[in-house]
Amino acid sequence: MNWKTEIEAAAGRIAGHAVQTPVMQIDGFGLGHPIEAKLEQLQHTGSFKVRGAFNTMLSGPAPDGGYVAASGGNHGAAVGFAAAALGRRAKIFVPELAGAAKIALVERTGADLSVVPGTYAEALAAAQAHEAETGAQQIHAYDAPATVAGQGTLMREWEAQGLQADTVLIAVGGGGLIAGALAWLQGARKVVAVEPARAPTLHSALAAGAPVDVEVGGVAVNALGAKRIGQLCFDLAEQHLGACVTVPDDAIIAARAALWQERRLLVEPAGAAALAALMSGAYQPQPGERVAVLVCGANPDPDPL
Repeated sequence: MNWKTEIEAAAGRIAGHAVQTPVMQIDGFGLGHPIEAKLEQLQHTGSFKVRGAFNTMLSGPAPDGGYVAASGGNHGAAVGFAAAALGRRAKIFVPELAGAAKIALVERTGADLSVVPGTYAEALAAAQAHEAETGAQQIHAYDAPATVAGQGTLMREWEAQGLQADTVLIAVGGGGLIAGALAWLQGARKVVAVEPARAPTLHSALAAGAPVDVEVGGVAVNALGAKRIGQLCFDLAEQHLGACVTVPDDAIIAARAALWQERRLLVEPAGAAALAALMSGAYQPQPGERVAVLVCGANPDPDPL
């Protein structure tokens, strides 16, 4: 697959539908050096997920059975938002652990929502059963070419906005976002995967030589809690990933607090994970290495407002 071509096409499709999110240079956080940041938490529904959702829907005609998606919350909200914007139908399955705030976020899109017991894995099984029964088109949260290409538009956009960094840190759940970044950059910059220590999906896959199931938990589980890394992400990571680090929950909590206290940026734990890798020392830049972090999610639970 020519990923560059696919991402360029995706960028054309979603233009006017997704927000071009701002970038900024930030000093502080006790790092001793500035960092570049892209504020993707300001995207529609508070996460990058709408990029992949719009790209999938705009890649073909609306299916008779509508769309179906399983989600820890952010993806479901994105699919619901995109479907409403395009006048299409969507059925979303969300696990109970998504939390009240993300469940309410999906509800506000107007999508047909079912909350199921368990984790993302159970929601995915329910979505697959619905797909088989109705013929609805599955929009996978991370392991589908159209999803990855849509998420890849973020890194394309960031470079067009003047990204200077040698190294970009990106949080990983199922791997759709970092897969898009790797597919676009193809080694042109170092990409560092950041995972919660209690959800080391990509780390475990790289150690095993293939995607494997892992137990997931922790403060970011409703966004970074996929049990198995996507095959597309794994394949791209084996070719192009610079490093993979894990961060404990307390480091994620500290980074989230710092984003609010120092820059008044309100994010969910997953949105702070990339910064946590720098603040905790899980990733230590070399002297002179220019570093960027992606701030990727703005849907904390409970909803502060």
